[in-house]
Amino acid sequence: MSRPLGPYAPSVRAGGLVFTSGQVGVASSPAGPRLVEGGIRAELVQALANLAAVLADAGAGLADVVSATVYLVDMADYPVANEIWAATFGDRPPARTTVAVAALPLGARVEVAATAYLGEQPGS
Repeated sequence: MSRPLGPYAPSVRAGGLVFTSGQVGVASSPAGPRLVEGGIRAELVQALANLAAVLADAGAGLADVVSATVYLVDMADYPVANEIWAATFGDRPPARTTVAVAALPLGARVEVAATAYLGEQPGS
């Protein structure tokens, strides 16, 4: 998992919830984080892989995601995003909001943030 692009935590755990920062389609390279090539499809696949890595570090997984927000620079990418989302989450997808935005870090076309539920924790 690559380091955040700014001064923020990749995830924060609060009780039985894990809140993630937005993940874009960057992959590590010798020159630092780079946006993957291949457009919306490749970027969203990588963003979801990055999300899975952030969740794993917090003790969760994609199956624990209960809510997500997807940010798209171009709403024409919505059908492709839906296709990849369905392939990733199957017949039990989390609640989701999709928002059109003017720009994203590194010129990305998509960003994904999520909340995962790990169950009630002792002391919660």
